[in-house]
Amino acid sequence: MTRSEKEFASFRDPSGFLFYQDGVLYRQVNQEYQPHYDQLMESGLYQDLIDHSLMVAHEEVDIAKAPQADLAYKVIQPEMVRFISYPYEWCFHELRSAALMTLRLTRMALEHGMILKDASAYNLQFVGGSWKLIDTLSFETYEEGAPWVAYKQFCQHFLAPLALMSYRDLRLNLMSRLFIDGIPLDVAAKLLPGKTKLNFGLMTHIHLHARTQARYAGKEVKQEEVKGKVSRQALIGLLDSLRNTVKRLSVRTTGTEWADYYDDTNYSQKAFEEKKAIIGAFIDEVQPDEVWDLGANNGEFSRVASERGIFTVAFDIDANAISKAYIQVRKSREKNLLPLVMDLTNPSPGLGWAHKERQSLIERGPVPMAFALALVHHLAISNNVPLPKLAQFFNEVCENLVIEFVPKSDSQVKRLLASRLDIFNDYTVEGFEAAFQTQFKILQKVSVPESERTLYLMRAK
Repeated sequence: MTRSEKEFASFRDPSGFLFYQDGVLYRQVNQEYQPHYDQLMESGLYQDLIDHSLMVAHEEVDIAKAPQADLAYKVIQPEMVRFISYPYEWCFHELRSAALMTLRLTRMALEHGMILKDASAYNLQFVGGSWKLIDTLSFETYEEGAPWVAYKQFCQHFLAPLALMSYRDLRLNLMSRLFIDGIPLDVAAKLLPGKTKLNFGLMTHIHLHARTQARYAGKEVKQEEVKGKVSRQALIGLLDSLRNTVKRLSVRTTGTEWADYYDDTNYSQKAFEEKKAIIGAFIDEVQPDEVWDLGANNGEFSRVASERGIFTVAFDIDANAISKAYIQVRKSREKNLLPLVMDLTNPSPGLGWAHKERQSLIERGPVPMAFALALVHHLAISNNVPLPKLAQFFNEVCENLVIEFVPKSDSQVKRLLASRLDIFNDYTVEGFEAAFQTQFKILQKVSVPESERTLYLMRAK
């Protein structure tokens, strides 16, 4: 008997839900969504979105697959997204791109007699080098005079975090991890500097929007009091205003310690190229179809994998370094590299209802191969994570590990130890190998020429 399993996170939208059957992902479209689904497919909007690579494609399949047949109108099989990332893992430039894509989708929908009813940042993914909508049920038929129901959600999911990152600190995007439906506008308004009130867009869409919310909080607003009051032209004006506001927000992508790491390294050019060659040989031996580069900086070594056609996720704690990687991906039209912001000492946890709506980093693994290059000394020395715990973590993350050991005699480690007591007696080649051999089998050990560093290829036990 075929067994269906509902995707845990897919329960909030009465229009339908995702489910797995024999390991294949499907979406049930419920009968109540029938007029909107038909409009999506018959108006030309769906085909327009697919032709412009703005939404994941799907095909209709046998409705007998529906887990709740009494509610089902259609069953569709969407294009699979290999890795689901979350807004709190995106750098400023990724979040801004996703925001602009959301507004573009809304304008395109209007041209086909529809509107985006759901402006959740979680409905977008960076797939094959471009942003795509992954929720087929996000559209509804447009009614003349109706307000944009997703306006508040757009401001909370996109504009508020972007403004806070631009005017305060890049790390404030992590607030989206605390507020699963976006940063509340009253919170954003309090945190933003007073000068943002002189910015027409931010004053309108955050400060005044927050005041309006506070004024009507707890009060009943009847639909008939709102209907017919927002003309199509006014709606287009709102979307244009949001677009202009988002486009004018910016951040610097230089000046942090790690964004310019490769401009200040003790590698010679020969050692740098040799390191790439060694990593490439490890990849060719294992032949993984997915790689996670943990501590990727700007993605320099991630590309050793991605340029081989391997889907690669590049994680780094430095949002500026990830911005550099993302900008390069867009500029070069790379299709296999996904840069994300991640603090490995506090990686993304399971969030939302029952801690299962958003998966933790480890739940999204394990992967065939992971890189940990010039990373161990930061975790072990800067963050006091014992080597055995590092080995255990990497064992949960990957099947094969390419890892670099940087000794205390290396200038980068000396810099870390310069301002603290050296209490790391086990931080030696012997101590490193002993700790990792409890979790991995060492397949290869190669010294990087013109350096004191060593690269290992290991396989999880």
